[in-house]
Formats: sequence, C-alpha cells, structure tokens
Amino acid sequence: MKIGIYGGAFNPVHVEHVNVAKAAANFLKLDKLIVIPTYISPHKSGDMSAKGIDRLEMCRLAFCDDKVEVSDYELKRGGVSYSYVTCRHFKKLYPDDDLYFIIGSDSLQGFYDWKQPDEILKCVTLAVCAREDASVLKPELKKFQKTFGRDVVAFGYVGKAVSSTRVRALAALGEDFSPYVVGAVGRYMRERKLYYLPELAGVKKYLTAERWRHSVGVAVMAAENSRRVRVCEIDAIYAGALHDCAKYLGSDAPELKGFICPENVPSPVVHQFSGAYVAQHTFGIRDEGVLNAIRYHTSGRENMSGLEKLIFLADLLEENRQYDGVNELRRIFKRDVDECLKVSLERQLNRLKASGGEVYPLTRRAYLYLIEN
Repeated sequence: MKIGIYGGAFNPVHVEHVNVAKAAANFLKLDKLIVIPTYISPHKSGDMSAKGIDRLEMCRLAFCDDKVEVSDYELKRGGVSYSYVTCRHFKKLYPDDDLYFIIGSDSLQGFYDWKQPDEILKCVTLAVCAREDASVLKPELKKFQKTFGRDVVAFGYVGKAVSSTRVRALAALGEDFSPYVVGAVGRYMRERKLYYLPELAGVKKYLTAERWRHSVGVAVMAAENSRRVRVCEIDAIYAGALHDCAKYLGSDAPELKGFICPENVPSPVVHQFSGAYVAQHTFGIRDEGVLNAIRYHTSGRENMSGLEKLIFLADLLEENRQYDGVNELRRIFKRDVDECLKVSLERQLNRLKASGGEVYPLTRRAYLYLIEN
C-alpha cells in the first residue's frame, strides 16, 4: 500500500490543509492518508492553541473521507511531537508499505534543523508542495538531494496564502474567518468560542468601521509575524487590536479621566499615549510590553522591543494600507524587520521635513539609534 502521513498543529485546520492533502493523495495515488495533530509542535511555542481534543475533532470534521484516518498518536504520546518518533512508529506498523511524509516547501527549507532528519528519511519519502511561491521549490529540491542524497517527491500543488494564525487572530477578535475553514470546522469553533478573546470585544465601538478594519489588519499581520521577533502571538493580537483605541476620544471622554499627556506632543501622536492609558484603565491590560507597543506605535523610540517594532510596522504595512511605496516596504519587511523599520523611519522624517511638519524627538532618536547600532 501507499500511505501518506500528514502531521501538523492543525491549530485550527484550514482549507489549505485539506487542499494539500487532496492534492497529495491524488498525485501519489495513496491508499490511505493518516492525519496526525501534534501534542506540542517543536517550532511553534508562543502561539495561541486550542486543546488537543478540539484540534483532533476539527481534523475529523475537515478530513471526512473513507481513505483518511485522523490519528491521536501524538496527542496520546504527549510531550514535544518530533517527526522522527512518529515516522518510526508508523514504519513499525506498516513495515512493508511505502510511506510518504507530506510537507510544504517552508517545512522543506527548515528540514535541516529538525531533530534527527536522517532517521525520518529511513522511514519515509518526503512529498512536498510549494507554499504560495512555486519558484522557491526547485532550488530547495536540489539542495536537499545534495545534502541527503535522497530525492523528494514534488506534487503539483501551489498553496494559497492561508494560515492558521490568521484564523486564530480573526476568531480572537470575533471577526469572520469562514473563508478559511471548512463549514463544519467554523461551526465547531464558533460554538465553543475557540481562540476568542472576550476582553477585546468592546474595542470596535470606539472606532469607525474603516479604522476597526485597519486595527484587525494590524492584529493579523502582527500575529502572523510574531514568531519572527520572538513575541507571544496573543500579545501581538492585544497590541494590534488596541493600538488605535483612543484615536477618536475627546479629551473630556470619561475613559481619559486622569490621563496626562506628555508635554509638546504633536497632535497626530497624542493618541498613542492616550491609547495606552485606555488599554490599561478601560480594557485591563497590565503587560507593560503590550502597553509600550501601543504607547510608541506612531512615533517609535530608541531601542524598541520586538513587539514595539512589530506594531509600528504592522500599522504602516497591514494589507488594507495603500500608498506610494508600501509594497516596497512590505518586501523589505519580509526580508529584514530592522531594515524595514530604519527605512520607514527615514521616509517619515523626510516627509515631515519636506512638508514642514513637526518632527517629534522620539522619532528622530528612534532613527538615530538604528543608524548607530
């Protein structure tokens, strides 16, 4: 028999997981596909996570096919879910069958850092598809063959830009995530309020519809890139959702009672300070890292934390933003967060200088710090 093994956090399982599985099963002519939710993923600490039992059930709802078995092997085993252990287990169960381990090109790029990759390759053949950009796959296949002396089976599917992180962030904010999940999975998530953060439910009423859409975009982008700057996903969502929460509040608003703005702050910058105040005193945020990400999201400052950089840049670059140069900045961001921050600050300073606008000292110091360091 030909058996496919498809592991992952599936946190939650989304439509592209299902599409990849179908494409692999058709291309490889699999007799059986085993879907295995991890207990703890080695490379995904810091993410919001549903319980194992919920992720298992969502997989059962998504992969409803007679040839698919959803296995609780890694959930029952517990601990960190290393692929070499799982592959070894299923090779013992099916010693005479051809086993294929299904991954995306992003996982192939990181395969060299996996625990005991040679042990995996003793048990299975890797089957890989491209993720979004098909051009990256061919050089990776050559690199893999040169490193391990083994070929990889590439099946002709190019994944679309869908991530479990995006689904979690939208669910956290009570937004519509239905385009990204199978209908039964969406109903399951809503019934159990998986990933939902009720403490953020009231943010929306403080903003216009357009500004709330922007804030959701910031939260999603921040969450999707949180691992890159080593911050917790939930902190990124909190800061992204709340960063503009005071933008439309007048100075006499009850939420700002007791708020004292620092001296000589230009009017476009005030809302970052008042926003941190409202986040703390109205929404109960106590984490100083989250508050600082809100407090400096417009001006920046010297020696910014990873979360501060992330919210500053997500505010400029989230998918709803459209202005000259934004796509270039997005390309730089994908390559290097610090370089993107430097270029963004430089452009902001040049724009203010050209227009005769007031340059806030924190912004200048943020830029100079990056140049000097």
